[in-house]
Amino acid sequence: MDPAGGCPHADNARLLAENAVAEVVLPGGVRGMAVLGHEALKEFLAHPDVAKDAEHFTALREGGIPDGWPLRTFATVRGMTTADTDDHRRLRSLVSKAFSARRVEALRPRVEALTAELLDDLAAAAAAGDGIADLRTHFALPLPMRVICELLGVDEVHQDRLHHLSNRVVSTSIGPEEAVAANREMAEVLAAVTAGRTEHPGDDLTSALIAAREEDGDRLDPQELIGTLILMVIAGHETTLNLITNAVRALCAHRDQLDLVRSGKADWPDVVEETLRWDSPVSYFPFRYPTRDLTLDGTRIPKGTPVLAGYSAAGRDQAAYGPDAALFHVTRQARHLSLGHGAHYCLGAPLARMEATIALDRLFTRFPALDLAVPEAELPRHASFVGNSVGRLPVRLTG
Repeated sequence: MDPAGGCPHADNARLLAENAVAEVVLPGGVRGMAVLGHEALKEFLAHPDVAKDAEHFTALREGGIPDGWPLRTFATVRGMTTADTDDHRRLRSLVSKAFSARRVEALRPRVEALTAELLDDLAAAAAAGDGIADLRTHFALPLPMRVICELLGVDEVHQDRLHHLSNRVVSTSIGPEEAVAANREMAEVLAAVTAGRTEHPGDDLTSALIAAREEDGDRLDPQELIGTLILMVIAGHETTLNLITNAVRALCAHRDQLDLVRSGKADWPDVVEETLRWDSPVSYFPFRYPTRDLTLDGTRIPKGTPVLAGYSAAGRDQAAYGPDAALFHVTRQARHLSLGHGAHYCLGAPLARMEATIALDRLFTRFPALDLAVPEAELPRHASFVGNSVGRLPVRLTG
């Protein structure tokens, strides 16, 4: 795996032409596997003999993974993404109420108000920059970051730092010392947040999680609390940031698809779903581990192997979507796996969909001539094979 990331689609197509499951070498020479095909991935994500708890990661359990390994946090953070069965149900139940359909719908006015405010900021940035502004910095990032931080009760003073640290935590290209430092500092910032909310509880998810722990000490220990907040901050903004960024890129490159939306032949939720399939915000997500030797689509995956879920590959699998799988069609109406499948299906999916739908609708309504300010090939890629997007997105708001 290329630690610096880059556009995954060419490599995905090459690997998929060979098999739905591929052997990979992770940073540091750690051997693993990736599940790339749609049907194979769907089976794998819900397989009863596949676990998320790192106690099943043979190399880690036997001391073969150093502390500074850049992917170690994905395996060892305490929270929903590394829990199985009863532990997973317990942790997920504590958070799930905040993402119910009713609670997400109640956030709509706040998302709409934030969107309008950020569009003003984007226009101001363009006016100060000869008509060009970085849409990722001024719009796609602050919208989901502010929403998740408000939901968690994280003060604005912490938000820029948490985004920077999130980028470091999910990066696959930083060194061991940097990885350890980023994880330590993120835990420290969120420990300060929990300390503040312990002393001054509010109507937010962090206060609710603290209260749940205090009512029943066995339900959520301090490490689980911090791990859950790390997960919520990263997953709550990085994926939606990439989703909005990738959708804008797709629409700028496919004006005919944008015209379908404007003519009423498709709608903004269609754009969101096709973007999730065609250019998944997450490319390869770590990790799952077979609890026994497993054969998937004819390929043996040994017990205890760290396995990546290849969402960006599965989204363009011709076996699932036909010979035009690599084409962006907002009227496709195809189901995808980019938000997961099975017990670990993305808890924040309704919120991410709502944020992206509102963001794209308001953005292209206010700036109908919006277009990329540089060729797609010149956009710097996100420095990770976990996240799938670009590092910045310079746009012109007017023609």
